Amino acid sequence: MGVLTSEAVVLRTWPVHEADLIVSFFTRDYGKVRGVAKSALKSRKRFGGALEPMTVARAWFAERPRQELVRLDQLEIMRSPLSAPVDLARMTVLSFFAEVLDEVLPDHDPQETVFRLVVAVLEQTTVERPWMPLTYFSLWMTRLMGLLPDIAHCTACGEALAAGEASFNLFGDGLFCPRHRGGNASGLSADSWQLAQRMLRAPASAFAAEAWPRRRAQDLRQFTLQSMERHLERKLRSAEALARLGG
Repeated sequence: MGVLTSEAVVLRTWPVHEADLIVSFFTRDYGKVRGVAKSALKSRKRFGGALEPMTVARAWFAERPRQELVRLDQLEIMRSPLSAPVDLARMTVLSFFAEVLDEVLPDHDPQETVFRLVVAVLEQTTVERPWMPLTYFSLWMTRLMGLLPDIAHCTACGEALAAGEASFNLFGDGLFCPRHRGGNASGLSADSWQLAQRMLRAPASAFAAEAWPRRRAQDLRQFTLQSMERHLERKLRSAEALARLGG
């Protein structure tokens, strides 16, 4: 039973037995993996503070014959979410990242693009600016999940959309023109529609210098959240917490 190693992001932990933890972590090379960290609550040398959600770490783990869970031997911190100032908004955004990844990613399926997205938005998620990386992550995860048709055209008829006329609804992916918006549709502002097209063409760092008040692109985040929750067929707990913060 050889030991594997990979850069990884910790997503979630569950206590088992007296001091053991089950850990869900997303690796660059092997996809999402779940494993048992023996005596994790006692061993500072092997795990230290590396079990906080959205910690980027080097993971060492071994697959076990005929068992779904790997044996997680060690995590070495590369980037901790606690190394920068923390407030409720930033921690809730990080919790949203972790919950989405844990829910939507299949096990043992390497997804390099998603991993690079996670690393990029973590670098941008600060106390001063939590809403831009949240918007960028939500939009790109919706795209990478295959839930985002061409947002420049109406999903129903293919007609080119203009700024200020795009809308979305609870029952269909993509955006709709005024003729096909339906009775339950919500409008997507011109700024959010143009912003989404820019975000799909540029890295997260390209938006770091822009002013980003809490309400900017709020409708775009609602659009992407609806798409993800419709796919998952359930509400995301962290999204409810974000809503209480006005995000």
